[in-house]
Amino acid sequence: MGLGRGKISLALLLLTSSFCVEIITAIDTITSTQFLRDPEAIVSNGSIYTLGFFSPVNSTDRYVGIWFNEVPVVTAIWVANRNKPLNDSSGILAISKDGNLVVLNGQQEILWSSNVSNFVSNSSAQLSDTGNLVLRDNNNEEIMWESFQHPSDTFFSNMKLSANKRTGEKILITSWKSATDPSIGSFSAGLNRLDIPEIFIWKDNYPYFRSGPWNRQVFIGVPYMNSAAVDGLNLVDDGEGTIDLTFSYANQSFLSSFVLTSQGQLEQTRWEHGMEDRIVLWSVPMFDCEFYARCGPFGSCNAQASPICSCLRGFEPNNPEEWYRGNWTSGCIRRKSLQCERVKSGSEAAGKNDVFLKLGKMKVPDLAQWSRLTEIECKDRCLTNCSCIAYAYNSGIGCMSWIGDLIDVQEFPTGGADLYIRMAYSELDGNDRKKVIVIVSAVVGTITSAMICALLTWRFRSKHRARKEGGEKLPSDTNEKHPSFLDRDMTGDSMDHVKLQELPLFSLESLTAATDGFDLSNKLGQGGFGPVYKGKLSDGKEIAVKRLSRASGQGLKEFMNEVEVISKLQHRNLVRLLGCCVEGEEKLLVYEYMPNKSLDAFLYDPLRKQLLDWKKRFNIIEGICRGLLYLHRDSRLRIIHRDLKASNILLDPELKPKISDFGAARIFGGDEDQANTIRVVGTYGYISPEYAMEGRFSEKSDVYSFGVLLLEIVSGRRNTSFYGNEQALSLLGFAWKLWNEGNISALVDPAISDPSSQAEIFRCIHIGLLCVQEFPEDRPSASTVVSMLNSEISYLATPKQPPFAERKHHINEERLHQNEEKCSINYVTVTGVDAR
Repeated sequence: MGLGRGKISLALLLLTSSFCVEIITAIDTITSTQFLRDPEAIVSNGSIYTLGFFSPVNSTDRYVGIWFNEVPVVTAIWVANRNKPLNDSSGILAISKDGNLVVLNGQQEILWSSNVSNFVSNSSAQLSDTGNLVLRDNNNEEIMWESFQHPSDTFFSNMKLSANKRTGEKILITSWKSATDPSIGSFSAGLNRLDIPEIFIWKDNYPYFRSGPWNRQVFIGVPYMNSAAVDGLNLVDDGEGTIDLTFSYANQSFLSSFVLTSQGQLEQTRWEHGMEDRIVLWSVPMFDCEFYARCGPFGSCNAQASPICSCLRGFEPNNPEEWYRGNWTSGCIRRKSLQCERVKSGSEAAGKNDVFLKLGKMKVPDLAQWSRLTEIECKDRCLTNCSCIAYAYNSGIGCMSWIGDLIDVQEFPTGGADLYIRMAYSELDGNDRKKVIVIVSAVVGTITSAMICALLTWRFRSKHRARKEGGEKLPSDTNEKHPSFLDRDMTGDSMDHVKLQELPLFSLESLTAATDGFDLSNKLGQGGFGPVYKGKLSDGKEIAVKRLSRASGQGLKEFMNEVEVISKLQHRNLVRLLGCCVEGEEKLLVYEYMPNKSLDAFLYDPLRKQLLDWKKRFNIIEGICRGLLYLHRDSRLRIIHRDLKASNILLDPELKPKISDFGAARIFGGDEDQANTIRVVGTYGYISPEYAMEGRFSEKSDVYSFGVLLLEIVSGRRNTSFYGNEQALSLLGFAWKLWNEGNISALVDPAISDPSSQAEIFRCIHIGLLCVQEFPEDRPSASTVVSMLNSEISYLATPKQPPFAERKHHINEERLHQNEEKCSINYVTVTGVDAR
C-alpha cells in the first residue's frame, strides 16, 4: 500500500543513540533501530559512496542523496526526496513500521517513501559499494526496492538503463529542474528503438537528441563518441524482451559517470585522485545539427555549412518562404516523382529506371527497419521494393532500410555511415551516374509493363463484356471535364455507385482566383495527396482546396478514392465535399472551410487546449463516433476509413468534429466483414495490430483508431509520444499501467480535471481501453460504443491488455519483397508496415 503523507511512530524515531555524529563510518545500513538524522550520513563498506543529507549550491533546502565519497565537492548522483525538499535541518531517514524506507520532516510527515506495497515487519536498507541503495526483507533476504531501479540524473558504474519491448517499461535518468533544484526537470534519457538500440534524450517527452544505432562498439550517430570515450558501455539482451545499457570501468583510479543536465545535455564526467571536482569529457547535443530533426523530413544538417540545413539530393523545400527564412522544420519534398511509382500508378510507361545515390559520412535517419541480412541481400531487398526509399548497412548492426520520411539526417566531416537514397534518374548529372546503383534492368521493366498492359486489357474486356451482357451503357471517355475514375482493386466492389459527373464542377480559373494563385500565405497544410489552400469564392463563401501534387506518386489514387468515397456521403460529422476541378493536369477537390482547422491544433497546444473543456471534448468524442457509425452502418456504402487520427478531425466554428481525408478509405460490399491487403496505409500509433501486422482490416480497425483518439482527447497527449517519466513506450502503455495500478486519474489532462465530471471521464477512459484491445473480436462495434457513451449500456466489460509495445520494427522479411505503394509527406505516417 502507498504511504502518502503520514506520521511515523515517535517511539520509532526518538531513540537514544551513542553514535549520533555527522558521519557514521562504522555502518553502511539503516535498520528499524538505526536511522539517520540530518546531518548524519553513512558510507559504503569500501568508502566509495556516501548516503546522507545535503543542500545544492546556492540553496538552503535539504535533500537525502548519494554522492561519491572521495570527491571534495559534494555532487549528488541520486536524490530521494527530489520533489519534496526539507526546509530545515530536522530531516530523518528511517525504516517505517510497514518496512518502507522513508524521509520525514520535523513534524514526522512523510516527504518521500520507497513505496513498497507489501508489509514487511523486518527490513533494512544498505548502501553497497556499487552505489546502489538496497532495501531488503531480512526474513528472506529478498530485495524489496533499490535505487538503481529509480535513478535520478546520473548513470554510473554498475547501473542499468533498460527498456522492455514487450511490456513497454523503461528505466531512464531524468534531469534536475535547474542546477540548484533537484526536482524532476524537462529532460529524460534512455534507450529507444529496441531492434536497433539508440540513446534518446527527450524534452517534455518529445525527441530532443538521438545517438544513432549501436554497432557493438559506439553509437554511430556521434562520431566524436569514439571507443575510448564510451569505454565501459555495453548493450545486453536478456532474451525476454529487455535490453540493458550497462556501464563499468576497469580503471579504479578514477570515477566516471554520465549526467543529464537541467539544460538537456548528456555529459560524461570523470574524477581522479587529487582533483577538486569532476571534469566533463564530452557532451551531447554539442552542435546545432545534433538537435533532433533539425532540418525536418528529407532535410540534411551539416554543422560546417552555411546555412546548416539543405535538402537531400532530389528534394526541394516543402515551404520555400519559411525555409529561406531559416525555419527548416517543414523539411523537404521530392522534386520529381519516382519512376516505379509512376509505372505502378499507370500514369507513365517504363522509362529510365530509378537509382540509388550514395551519400557518405552520414548519420542514418530515424525509424529504420532492421533485418538480419548480408550487405548484398540488404541492397537487393531495397532494389526490388518500390517503397524502400533508402538503405544502409553496417557490419556491427546489419541491414537498415526506410520506407517513410527520412528524419534526423546529418552529414559529418568524418565517420558516419554510407546511406543510399532512391531518386529519379533525371536528378543525376554525369558524375553522379558513375556512383549510382541502377534499380531494375530495362528488360525486367519492359516485361513488367507488358504484363501490366495485358492484365489491364483483360480486365477492360471482361468489364466491357459483363456490362454488355447486363445491358449497361458504358460511360463516355471523351468528356474531358467529366472523367469517371473506377478502380475496384483500390476501393472495393461498389465503385459503380459513384461517378465524378455527379459532383459540382469548379473551373480552374475560379479556384486560382479564390486562392490568390495558390499563394503560400493561403496554404493550410500538406499531405501525401498534395497541398491544401484556403480560398474565397466570388460570392464570399470560404472554401478549402486540395490540389493534387504532380510530385505525389500516390496522390492520383487518393484523389480518385476520395471522390468515389465521399461524394455520396452526407452527415453532420463528416466534412462536406463541395465539388471538384479536373482540367488538363490539374486535379482539385473543394471542401467546406473549417476555420478552427484540425483537432490536433487544439489538443497538443498548451494554450489552445484550455478552450477544450470536458463538455466540448465529450461532444467531440461522441461526434466522431457517430460519424464512424454512419460510415460503418448507416450510409448507403459501408466504408472503412483506415486513417482516423487527430489531424483528420476538423473542427467547425462551434468546435464540432468532422471526419476528413478519405484518401485511404475502403468501400465494403454488402456481405464483406473484413478484407486483406499487402498495401498497408495509415499512421503509426493509430493502426490496429491485425492491420499493421497481417494486412487485415475491418470496422474493428477503425474502432481501434477511435480508441486511441479517445485516449488522446482525454489525456491531451499523443499516443506516439514517449513517456520518459512514466516508463511507458506509448500512451496506450501508460494508460494500461495506470489502469492496473488503480491510478487512472493520472491520465487525465489537467486542463479538464473537474471533480464533477470525473465519473464520465473515467467511463470514457474505460471505453477507450475496450476499443484498443489487441484482438478485434474483443473490441465493441461503433454502434455499441455510441450506446456506451450515452450510458445506454451501463455495464462495461473489463478491458484486456492493448498492444502497446513497439511493433513497427518487427518486419516480415518475406513480405518486404512485395512492393508497398503508399507513402506520405506527413512524417508520422507509416505505410507498408508488415510484421512477423
